Amino acid sequence: MPAFKVTPLPFGRDNYIWIISNGRHAALVDPGEAAPALTALNGLELAAILLTHHHGDHTGGVGEIVAHYPGVPVYGPHKDNIPHVDHPVENGDRILIEPLELELQVIDVTAHTRGHVAYLGHGMLFCGDALFSAGCGRIFEGTASDLELALGRLARLNDETKVYCAHEYTLANLAFARAVEPENSARDRYASHCEALRRQGKPTLPSTIAIERAINPFLRIDVESVIDSVAAHCGTRPDNMLTCLATLRAWKDVFKG
Repeated sequence: MPAFKVTPLPFGRDNYIWIISNGRHAALVDPGEAAPALTALNGLELAAILLTHHHGDHTGGVGEIVAHYPGVPVYGPHKDNIPHVDHPVENGDRILIEPLELELQVIDVTAHTRGHVAYLGHGMLFCGDALFSAGCGRIFEGTASDLELALGRLARLNDETKVYCAHEYTLANLAFARAVEPENSARDRYASHCEALRRQGKPTLPSTIAIERAINPFLRIDVESVIDSVAAHCGTRPDNMLTCLATLRAWKDVFKG
């Protein structure tokens, strides 16, 4: 099995570009800015660019990078019509980036945007803004039903799957998770770990699916303590998991921490 090094490239306020390399070749995930990506590629041959959705902080560097590496394949969701994408993908597609021996499955995670996709392979999940550690992306172009379906697909992945999302939102998300589930001891242990990482200037990512199922309220909408908190917040008990999720997402949208 090929060995990969996955490195976060911070830019902006809280974004990460992910670079996947084998020492000779590399792929970039969501290069919203060209400069950090081009610097990190020094000495590596760019084999592919992978885009999860159309937002500018995920795609803004693609044009400049492609100018430096003409002919590099650019993968992205077929629904989003993103400039420079010459390999449109959709749910269930499998792609092979041969120089890296990197094989990835495409997962539809519509909700944050209409065409949002995630890439899964070799125990790694690159999920853009669909799933964050202790949180999930806002619903901009999809529906709560879309979000329920997307998060359900991700929650069913193997426990050990590493979650590489595109923003360093973990501590803020954990503050909301604490408001939803004050007595979650797994969340408290994870929060202490993440706070220590941030004090050292290190990223909190990747997380894992097992961690997220234990601490992320958006993956715990069937847990009684989460349902009780949602009921207390909105004054009525949600009658199904979709209502619970929609109410939880609306609460997070206005949460000030």
